[in-house]
Amino acid sequence: MVPEQKRIALSTGVELDVVDEGPRDAPALIFLHGFPESHRTWRNQIAHFSDRFRCIAPDQRGYRGSSKPQEVSAYTPDKMIGDVFALADALGVEHFTIVGHDWGGAIAWGVAYGGMMNGRVTRAIIANAPHPVLFPKLLYTNREQREASQYFREFRDPANDPLIREHGLGALLLKAFGGDLATVMEPEEQAQLLEDWSNPDAAFGMLNYYRASPMEVLSLDAPYELPASYTPVPLAKLTIPTLVIWALDDKALPPANLDGLDEVIADPEIVQVPGCGHFVQWERPAEVNAAMEAFLARTA
Repeated sequence: MVPEQKRIALSTGVELDVVDEGPRDAPALIFLHGFPESHRTWRNQIAHFSDRFRCIAPDQRGYRGSSKPQEVSAYTPDKMIGDVFALADALGVEHFTIVGHDWGGAIAWGVAYGGMMNGRVTRAIIANAPHPVLFPKLLYTNREQREASQYFREFRDPANDPLIREHGLGALLLKAFGGDLATVMEPEEQAQLLEDWSNPDAAFGMLNYYRASPMEVLSLDAPYELPASYTPVPLAKLTIPTLVIWALDDKALPPANLDGLDEVIADPEIVQVPGCGHFVQWERPAEVNAAMEAFLARTA
């Protein structure tokens, strides 16, 4: 059964449709979905944890029924990070564990660093989302990662906009990935995604995450080295308890993203899931739930 959503107006000026399940006085988990999904990507985790945790899962700005501003500038990372803290404020949640996958994981990294500084985020759980300090370097220096990220260039190309307006996001995904869209998703979930992708405003909202991102993805014939102008992202080491779950057969984000995590996170816990693709939270829910369960118990 899909949990009900409620509409929440945020101080950041957007409204989000949000699942809010579990005891109101229990420790809060805020789940952030990635591209091109919705809160439904966390269906197995919400069902598993909502008896003991307050499970909060928004459809983020740009997605489904939530606000979908069309300007690219509305999707810079600071605005999405701000939405998360504003959502916590609107729901009366002072402290929480942040959980994110894919783009939701990218936002979750920012929330974790911000929450480390303001004391509101107690733990972070990240699934197949690259670290903001390590990923830019990989895009410059690692051939496998740059090849896997060429779709960024397709998503950012305004020449594709007429295709999107006429046929929705699915047409662009087929152009960018061809037959690699096949998954083990349940038929009802596939049907819901196809419906979500058909909305042009939502399609551009989703793509604006890529268009507003500062990440640079060069062509494959550009040098594989850090440019002379490269400046590392100025982040201190993350010191809150952090669990990183990584599916090893992710075609978009190879395991090289795990290299160096101990240099940017104090004592990271890393759980690798072999034989699994990008959407680990619903492709292998039992393993993800077990890893989260152990981590949450250990860091309670």
